Amino acid sequence: MCGRFAFYSPAEATAALFGVDGAPTLEARYNIAPTTQIAAIRNDADGSPEFTMFKWGLIPFWAKDKSIGNRMINARAETVAEKPAYRAAYRHRRCLVLADGFYEWRKEGAGKTPYFISLASGEPFAFGGLWESWTDKETGEVIDSATLITTEANEFLNEIHHRMPLILEPDSGARWLSGDTHMLEAIETPRLRAWPVDRRVNNARNEGSDLVDPAGQPMHDE
Repeated sequence: MCGRFAFYSPAEATAALFGVDGAPTLEARYNIAPTTQIAAIRNDADGSPEFTMFKWGLIPFWAKDKSIGNRMINARAETVAEKPAYRAAYRHRRCLVLADGFYEWRKEGAGKTPYFISLASGEPFAFGGLWESWTDKETGEVIDSATLITTEANEFLNEIHHRMPLILEPDSGARWLSGDTHMLEAIETPRLRAWPVDRRVNNARNEGSDLVDPAGQPMHDE
């Protein structure tokens, strides 16, 4: 799964990589957790990409209670086309969630060590995601929310964890937004790098650029 990530590159420049102009200035974030707001790109009503913000944790449009989104932060690529919670969004409401890297925890001895994973190039990228718009029938509150697609880990990341998010660069990002239904079987993960970081990242209240600093061990890349 993917339960924590970072996005600290300038939002305007990152969005421009994916064909969107005019993204707002955002605060750098190094410990983005579920239920918080995440920066994303989706297609507007005319099919043009636009910048937006989503709550992380997809709330299906038919849900009676918005709290269901708290446990729907990831959607498995293997079943996303059939699961009732995701299939409509998979066909019609895809998004790109902007990021610089993500965290995963590796079992080591009696505990788990957090690792930060990013593109080997160090450039920002996007997670493939799905979004929904949910309306509270009692209050009229409208919440736009999103989930991240996960796949089996590639050979490199499998040493850390058996799952990984769908990682997209500008070319593959455009294909994802287009609704390509064959991508999940064919997409190749870009080259990655990873290194252990301080366990301070375990607490979602902690923030700061030092969270992505290597913690005493060398980096590993593909």
